[in-house]
Amino acid sequence: MKLILQLVLWVLIIFLGWQLYGSIIGPVEFNKKRDARYEKVIKNLKDIRAAELAYKEVTGKFTGNFDSLVRFVDTAQFAITQRRDTSFADVAKNKAYGLTEGYFEERVLIDTLGFTAVKDSLFNGTDRYRKMMNVPLEGIDQKFTLKAGTVIKNKDTYSVFEAKISKDLVLGDLDQDLLAQEKQVLSVGGVNGAYIRVGSLNDVDNSGNWPKIYDAAETKDQ
Repeated sequence: MKLILQLVLWVLIIFLGWQLYGSIIGPVEFNKKRDARYEKVIKNLKDIRAAELAYKEVTGKFTGNFDSLVRFVDTAQFAITQRRDTSFADVAKNKAYGLTEGYFEERVLIDTLGFTAVKDSLFNGTDRYRKMMNVPLEGIDQKFTLKAGTVIKNKDTYSVFEAKISKDLVLGDLDQDLLAQEKQVLSVGGVNGAYIRVGSLNDVDNSGNWPKIYDAAETKDQ
């Protein structure tokens, strides 16, 4: 009986030790895989945002269609402009106001110096924008959800867009309890909510819901 009790105690000790190890290492491994996947996903979302902002600059609105967005990047050009402040004497106004000295009117002139391709300006001649709509994770054959619309703020109408992917899809093969916790994150240092997203259909907001650490990582790589 003594030997049996010792064996049972050793089994219990090993089991509790393994549980303790798992409770410590489990979240560490989860966070490591999560951060690596988020970094890849967020890089594509930033490309989508850059393309959308260029699309709006040229067309005046955002698009909810990836085909239109890629076609735009393929063909569109930015105008390279130069601003000049100038002034000139207006003889007619001199007479109208009975001025004896020259009446000078200030004007701003915008000169177009040339054009540059959007794809060269945003993507440095690479064609990665052709794949920006795909979730860049091995084993996941899915596209980001992209929508565009309008919101009214102070009686003015604004064009908006949103691109997103669910955390369930990005982290679905990891620990489900930790995933459930991750979907409820609401903090400055985390990716808030159940989605990784950029833009908003409910507000005039082109930012992403990720912390600044992911922007810092990209700056360091550049």
